[in-house]
Amino acid sequence: MGQTTDARERLLQVAFDLIWQQSYGSVSVENICDRAGVKKGSFYYFFPSKSGLAVAAYEEHWQQRRPVYDHAFSPLVPPLERIENYCRSIYEGQKEKQKKIGRVLGCPFASVACELSTQDENIRQKSQEIFERGCKYIEAALNDAQKEGLIEKYDAAEKSRVISAFVIGMLLHAKVKNDVEVLHNLGFHVMQLIGAPVPA
Repeated sequence: MGQTTDARERLLQVAFDLIWQQSYGSVSVENICDRAGVKKGSFYYFFPSKSGLAVAAYEEHWQQRRPVYDHAFSPLVPPLERIENYCRSIYEGQKEKQKKIGRVLGCPFASVACELSTQDENIRQKSQEIFERGCKYIEAALNDAQKEGLIEKYDAAEKSRVISAFVIGMLLHAKVKNDVEVLHNLGFHVMQLIGAPVPA
């Protein structure tokens, strides 16, 4: 059972890494199996298709990232600091990935969504679901900041989606330029977007 579980986990991790680093269309089941050290027949024991694997891999990655979100957005942390922590974690994560891979990879969820949202409904739904989960963290921080009088009153749910879209756009900009420093002042720009005081 341990080896079976390990093989599935390897497929999930390898699929996520390869799709993020390259693209869904350029990565085959054979590529994934070879890199994971898993026979193709075993692949279909775990997953019905490459699409099914991608959906599972992206869900797995989100679950692995949840502790980072939970830490950054802890209710024990002041609300505006939560958003700054979130922006800092994005910058640091992309910086670490660039150091390891040699390129800025941008947002893994946005990348696969842009490629496949008009072709694969399951992947589109999973991407939307994960986008909404991220927005909920930001929305809660904005609501708390409004309660404390740190920012003006507005629709926090709508603003959280604007912020998420802005962050995804900045990640795309950093990816196209292959320059992680595009994200260095992400927190400053997001603070401006939400109408929070920023240093002169």
